[in-house]
Amino acid sequence: MPADYSEESPKVRELLTQADVLAGELDDPDKGWSVAKLYCTASRLGSAEAQYRLGMQYAFGKGVPENREQAAALFQVAAHQGHFQAQNMLETINLQQADKLPQCVLAEVLPEKLPPRSSIRSELEPEITRIERYVETLPKSRRWVVEMVRSLSDWYGIDPNFALSVIAVESNFSPEALSNKDAMGLMQLIPATAERFNVKNAFDATQNIKGGLKYLRWLLSYFKGDVQLVAAAYNAGERAVDRYKGVPPYPETRNYVKRVMEFYQRASHPYEENLVMPSPVVLKKG
Repeated sequence: MPADYSEESPKVRELLTQADVLAGELDDPDKGWSVAKLYCTASRLGSAEAQYRLGMQYAFGKGVPENREQAAALFQVAAHQGHFQAQNMLETINLQQADKLPQCVLAEVLPEKLPPRSSIRSELEPEITRIERYVETLPKSRRWVVEMVRSLSDWYGIDPNFALSVIAVESNFSPEALSNKDAMGLMQLIPATAERFNVKNAFDATQNIKGGLKYLRWLLSYFKGDVQLVAAAYNAGERAVDRYKGVPPYPETRNYVKRVMEFYQRASHPYEENLVMPSPVVLKKG
């Protein structure tokens, strides 16, 4: 169904319609930049929809350089006009200051171009990890999940390779996955976890990933960065880990932890000290 632009001015309708023709090819840097040009013009004309869409391009680095501050500023302007999705994204980014609008929204200038990426890994970079090798084998229809996770993970202080390892084991990158225990979506959120982290639709990929990342951030703080315990708790619940004073003896959980660790290959992860009181399991270890 084509988008409804009936509330927009004729000029803005024309710009958004032109952008729609290329919007499915934002991964192409040149086409993404062409879309950004159209959204910049429509944003200057006051379109909340264009401001939101341009914000998404800056949030995920599609055609323009990734810039959370500029994305947040665009979401804020759109949210003030009542744009619901922009308000949700503003809450996700959660920056104290969001006043750095892109110059192309303030004046009739071209947006910045996304710098070219080298296809050759630098010799100074670490060896490619197993999860990185695995996601390279995914079909194109699922690769968009990888890019979304890599962008959102940074906002929550999560190593994207850890989040991708969890998703690989949980759902193999299927947004429609549903387990026999009603665990839903990419990060297999059960209804209680979805409610706990304010996920209204667990089959919506963005909501699902945000909810799963929030849970991982909480677990990392609770278990002081112990990846094995976090993986075990993600599968069986933090109470089970506390009760058994480590990885529970459930075959499913032990296999789950083994598979996550095989993908991630790291025993510890940075964590927020003051997000939650630590688990008695890690306090005893200390």
